[in-house]
Amino acid sequence: MLLQLLKRAGILLGSLVVSSIIVFGFMAVLPGDPARVALGVNASEEAVEQMRTSFGLDRPLFVQYLDWVRGLVTFDPGISYVSRAPIGPQIADRLQVSLWLVATSMIIALVLAVPAGVVMAVKHRRLSGLLLSAASQVGVAIPAFLAGILLITVFAVGLGWLPANGWTPPAEDPVAFLKQLILPTLALGIVQAAVLTRYVRSAVLDVLREDYLRTARAKGLTAGQALRRHGLRNAAVPVVTVLALQLSTLLIGAVVVERVFVIPGLGSLLLDSVANRDLIMIQDVVMILVVAVLLVNFLVDLLYLVIDPRLRSARA
Repeated sequence: MLLQLLKRAGILLGSLVVSSIIVFGFMAVLPGDPARVALGVNASEEAVEQMRTSFGLDRPLFVQYLDWVRGLVTFDPGISYVSRAPIGPQIADRLQVSLWLVATSMIIALVLAVPAGVVMAVKHRRLSGLLLSAASQVGVAIPAFLAGILLITVFAVGLGWLPANGWTPPAEDPVAFLKQLILPTLALGIVQAAVLTRYVRSAVLDVLREDYLRTARAKGLTAGQALRRHGLRNAAVPVVTVLALQLSTLLIGAVVVERVFVIPGLGSLLLDSVANRDLIMIQDVVMILVVAVLLVNFLVDLLYLVIDPRLRSARA
């Protein structure tokens, strides 16, 4: 068990190193001079050179890469090329907003997808199962930003029940925070639930055809009891794999949804930085998203061992 943990941790560390090199290299080869962008097209060459020196852009790329990685590790990712403000506090403020959005959306997706997927599998030959399956197919076809626009049209513009956009920190006004959180999390959560429901249905259907479930039924358990005691845990293994992909999709989908609902999250910061050509900010935000995806995959690998004891024995 310990050997497997060390192995997965080593893979995680190697993936982080390779990802950081790719992100830094990609940003380094982009055309344009950050110093020229920061000063404007009318700046003199002397001023541009001084700015390049202050940004550290006149040093070798390898030295710049090491300084950048050192700053990320020590939570000091540098200074913005455009605003000249420290990047760390800006990312920290935006990250907590995005975490609220992603975490709540994933909870909504799980609450909707797990029971709906189980019902679709158990009643796949009945009308209720067919209707749920059709509804999930429609949900898969709707992108998150379109779901957000539809929710705004109905519940904000049409009914006036909820605000159409904005963000209030929970410490300032919890009621306003909850109202502003509902629509964007529903826009993300419903779409992800539709996708996840299909995988839950498929996993439960596979389990229902297994011999051990028939044996449990033969011993006197009802279909629901056999599924709860012996089926759901085995069906959870492939679902957890998809869940990791869904979390990664949520992180990326939140970028667009934050724009639709005017939420000052990490996605909005990334898009603003792209518009302003603030390359160091883009580099830091992209790397944080990469780290988040890799950490999710690492935690899912560990979760496999908790869910399925057969994996522990096989790897041992």
